[in-house]
Amino acid sequence: MRKTKEEAEKTRVAILTAAELLFLENGVAHTSLEQIARAAGVTRGAVYWHFQNKAHLFHEMLSQVRLPQEQMIDRLCGCNGQDAVMSLRDLCVEAIVSLARDEQRGRIFNILLHRCEFTEELREAEERHYAFVDQFIQLCEKLFDRPACRERLHAGLTPQQASRAVHGLVVGLFSDWTRDPKLFDPLRDAEPMVDALFRGLVKDWD
Repeated sequence: MRKTKEEAEKTRVAILTAAELLFLENGVAHTSLEQIARAAGVTRGAVYWHFQNKAHLFHEMLSQVRLPQEQMIDRLCGCNGQDAVMSLRDLCVEAIVSLARDEQRGRIFNILLHRCEFTEELREAEERHYAFVDQFIQLCEKLFDRPACRERLHAGLTPQQASRAVHGLVVGLFSDWTRDPKLFDPLRDAEPMVDALFRGLVKDWD
């Protein structure tokens, strides 16, 4: 039984890998499950055994490079005893740096940001994606809305504005780097760029 589970997982990974490469080459909308099955060396039935449809497959591919909800909440709550705002800053830096350190992550975000048209077929995946984005923004806003964090914001800046600024910077840098890696070096530039943003948000930023 264990061998069967191992083989099933290998098949699942092979399908995800084939989908990733085809999505990057052809775009999500122009890649069929039949093409993915052929590239993975499996039957179309095997694809449907592991994934309900292309939207489900696409969502599972994205899940490989995202923090699970519980882990993201723990990080943003500063549960390790660290300043919560610094935890958010570190999370942003790590996310940007990982684009250069993790080739798969770079490929998948390239697909999401530049090779994906959210057609009707991908409606479910689109809804899940934007739900994840909204959750991140809401967590950031709740963090900045804590009394200890809110009083650290520059005068006239609201928690809502601060959370949108953080999200805008991260998404903008993700989009720019996956479009053209020559625009900046994540390993060298992530910290100063993120710190510049937080310096503009937080009065006592050092």
